[in-house]
Formats: sequence, C-alpha cells, structure tokens
Amino acid sequence: MSYIVIKQIKSFFDQNLAQIGTNATDASDEHRLHLATAALLIEMMKVDDELDEREHATILQGLQSKFGLGSAETQEILRLAEIEAAEATDYFQFTSMINKHFTADQRAKLVEYLWTIAFADGVADAHEEHLVRRIADLIYVPHSEFIAAKQRAQKLT
Repeated sequence: MSYIVIKQIKSFFDQNLAQIGTNATDASDEHRLHLATAALLIEMMKVDDELDEREHATILQGLQSKFGLGSAETQEILRLAEIEAAEATDYFQFTSMINKHFTADQRAKLVEYLWTIAFADGVADAHEEHLVRRIADLIYVPHSEFIAAKQRAQKLT
C-alpha cells in the first residue's frame, strides 16, 4: 500500500475517531473492519468486469444499514476501500480482520451481502459465484450457510 493511501486512511480514521466517544483502539478496529468489509463488497462488484449502478447502490445501502454509517462516512469508506482493494495482492488482509471480529452469524450475513451484490444486476455469473465461494471459505462459513445465504439473496431480487 502506498504511503499516500496509508496517510489518507489514517487521516480518515483520526477524523472520525475524534468524533466517537469510545476507546480509540476499539473504534480503530471497528473502522478497519468497515474498510475490510467494504473492500470485499467492492471486489464483488468488480469481479464480473461490469460496473453496475445497482450493485453500487446495494453496497451503499448494505454498509449504511449494517454499520449505521452516515452517507458521507460511507462514501469515504468506499473511496478508501476501492484504493485498498486495488492495491491488495490477496483477500487475507480483509478476511483476517473479519475472522477476528465477526461472529459466525455475522460472517454468514456478509456472505449474504456478497450474494445480494452478485444478484443486484439480475444474474450472478460464474466469476461472482467463485468469489463468494472463495470468501466464504476464507471466513469459515459452512457450505450449508453459503447455500442458505444464496437462497435468501435470490429472494430479494
């Protein structure tokens, strides 16, 4: 990750942490988790090489409802997550944070969000399905939960 991106992420966290009245370490972990989640959602949106506004809107809505973020904070996290995702060489930096902080139910819900993005444009292609399966494996979501999450997401489309 470039120095400029690290500086931008640190600046964003410093600004937003100053507004949060919680322990800075806990808040910093929370923001990193938001960033990791957003980066995975962005990867999901980009995997089929078709940037669809419906997928982008689904990511915005998911982040705002999941984390209770405001519009400006969500936009900034997405911007930073896009930069981080573009520079990442693998998904480990994102999935390790999720594994550390999410419960099994939260990880299954993340897989459902990934499926929701995949289906946002009407169809989940093979690349999208492969990515959801790969991330589900990396965050230790059992196959039965993977399938259940897919079915729930399909019902929403």
